[in-house]
Amino acid sequence: MDTVRLTMAQALVQYLCAQKVEIDGQELSLFAGILAIFGHGNVSGICEALHAAREEIPTYRAHNEQGMAHIAIAYAKANDRRRLMACTTSVGPGATNMVTAAALAHVNRLPVLLLPGDTFATRAPDPVLQQVENFHDPNLTANDCFRPVSRYWDRICRPEQLLTSLPVAIATLLDPVNCGPVTLALPQDIQAEAYDYPVHFFAPKLHRLRRPGVDPEQLAEAVAVLSKAHKPLLLAGGGVHYSQAREALAQFVETHRIPVLETQAGKGVLPWDHPCNAGSMGVFGTTAGNALVAEADVVLAVGTRLADFTTASRTTPFSPDAKMIGLNVAPFDAIKHYAVPLIGDAKRGLEDLGSHLQSWKAPETWLGKAQELTAKWQQFVDEVTAASDTKLPTDAQVMGAVNRAAGPKDVPVCAAGSLPNELQKLWRTKDGKGFHLEYGYSCMGYEIPGALGVRMAHPDRDVFALMGDGGYMMMNSELTTSVMLGHKIILVLLDNRGYSCINRLQQVCGSAPFNNLLENCLHGEEGIPPVDFAAHAAALGATVEKVNGIAELEQALVRAKNSPRSYAIVIDTDPKPSVQEGGGWWDVAVPEVSTREQVRTARKHYEEAKQPQRI
Repeated sequence: MDTVRLTMAQALVQYLCAQKVEIDGQELSLFAGILAIFGHGNVSGICEALHAAREEIPTYRAHNEQGMAHIAIAYAKANDRRRLMACTTSVGPGATNMVTAAALAHVNRLPVLLLPGDTFATRAPDPVLQQVENFHDPNLTANDCFRPVSRYWDRICRPEQLLTSLPVAIATLLDPVNCGPVTLALPQDIQAEAYDYPVHFFAPKLHRLRRPGVDPEQLAEAVAVLSKAHKPLLLAGGGVHYSQAREALAQFVETHRIPVLETQAGKGVLPWDHPCNAGSMGVFGTTAGNALVAEADVVLAVGTRLADFTTASRTTPFSPDAKMIGLNVAPFDAIKHYAVPLIGDAKRGLEDLGSHLQSWKAPETWLGKAQELTAKWQQFVDEVTAASDTKLPTDAQVMGAVNRAAGPKDVPVCAAGSLPNELQKLWRTKDGKGFHLEYGYSCMGYEIPGALGVRMAHPDRDVFALMGDGGYMMMNSELTTSVMLGHKIILVLLDNRGYSCINRLQQVCGSAPFNNLLENCLHGEEGIPPVDFAAHAAALGATVEKVNGIAELEQALVRAKNSPRSYAIVIDTDPKPSVQEGGGWWDVAVPEVSTREQVRTARKHYEEAKQPQRI
């Protein structure tokens, strides 16, 4: 057997370079790059390997480990999970900084390869710098924190362990069912240790999207249920995107005349003005979407994990006799809410359903009602997003201005706070890849690195990072990375002087405004320090404008789109209003005992709201 002598780190990098993927008939590198912040634990072994391979796989320098993992995750999401990035860090804080990002990827079923450095496998110099010592178990290191937030986890304690671990890692990253973050902890001494690897281990490997077919008996049951429906709905989740099933879904609902509702991850499966697109349901639901759910007799849930914002914490008002069909590649999701499971690939499943339903159609009156309700909602959208000369515009008015400025292929990126509500209800998505909301983990600070990841995936699109001042304070460093790499993003920063979304939720639960808006926080005698976000963003290298009102925002957006460099627009907004129309209930537990009358009243309302909750 022919062998080649390489260090473990060299073998790892060479194996990643050998992985290819077929997309639209074109063969591309599976790994588009590696994001790295070098430090104790990876500055020698994998650093040397990446330098030697820099012509085959680019290494990008970031400024925060969590941020760089967000870049990689957003890149994978923007590529419908078909192209990936890896991230490497040092032993201690660099590694644990990525744990939050790993959790985000795990919740959202998104692939990212995490390669944190680790302490010495030999333990010869223990305790080394940044080592977390455990008195009861010397095998535990900081990297064990990744175990519960990784789909696959391994510590490579011998160079030859790569031979079995790497194929499993790649298979997990590309598995439509088990897709998610993979963590390979790399002890720094083993990174540098050599081994005679089989040459065939590094042969190019071409990967293709795997499409598991549905079971014939499950298909027959699903067809029997759907063919009897008089008021069917299709609920489209992120799995529709990842299966490349957008065209199949459009053909299916057009043929069978079925209204479609979109989840946060599924938004964009149909253009906003498609005759079958009826908006959204649940907490961020439209009046049209939630009204239709209340009447539907069959809900075909395709590629969704049915999170609480979609189901209004399991209180979505399905009609008493309504049935659900769960078309999902993951059995874990297909059986939720006592659904009739249809386990398989979304595209194949929709095609199989369509062929068996043949000429069956839902009554035209049902789709007609959906279109009538949706038209009324769109009139409301026009009103609430219209330009205004108010000094402190609402989030909805800002979203309207950005949406009007956005081109057909441009992408908003958001993750937390008030804006996901406005975006889900109000943003008019024109393109299948024209919406990017991370709301599985709702991670503040994802917006800027997420926008950079999307821009790296789609350099022909303008990408808007939409965020509040609270999220910006948590994670802003990758704005510099975008400038450094020449990948322009447009940041629209809404300064509402605190955590306005949680401030509103706090009061809904009966609590007094407390520790969320800056005016309600403890502060010194000099008061609340003024934060000049425009000056800060300029210091990070972006072109910057501070605007007052919607008219100035609209003019600035034109300049931002014409700019070759990352552009930040800061605008003061009103922290109080939020679009409440259409939304369903969200289960946030209210204290059962309190001295405050407001809390006791909120608890009474809470108990009433829980009554329809299905468990």
